[in-house]
Amino acid sequence: MRVFFYGLFMDESLLSTKGIRPVDVRSGFIDGYRLCIGERATLVPCRGGRAYGTIMDIAADEVTNLYAVESVADYLPEPVTVGLADGTRVDATCYILPADEVAGVNPGYAAQLLDLAIHLGFPDSYLDEIRSTRGGT
Repeated sequence: MRVFFYGLFMDESLLSTKGIRPVDVRSGFIDGYRLCIGERATLVPCRGGRAYGTIMDIAADEVTNLYAVESVADYLPEPVTVGLADGTRVDATCYILPADEVAGVNPGYAAQLLDLAIHLGFPDSYLDEIRSTRGGT
């Protein structure tokens, strides 16, 4: 199953601690969304927005198990089209928390996400967006 991750699940080492071994991992973006960080991160529709993340292939049962955990069980699968650096576009599934479930702030999460986004080489404009989100550093 091809999945687009925009939060800490972009980190392959984090996934490996959960027994998940993704393949064909690439950076990409989806248009029409922006990142929103509260206690948890999600994407919200946004005209002209662009959210960055990683796309990877993961076994369907591993994805099911990953999103069965209570802390992320509210995330719902949405079909998305991911733009890649070479200009191609590929279809994937992205798990998004409904906007009415976003609450609070989590500066620690935002800081970890910022570090990961820097490591992945996302554009400065996106790094600034992470810094400016609720709970950002």
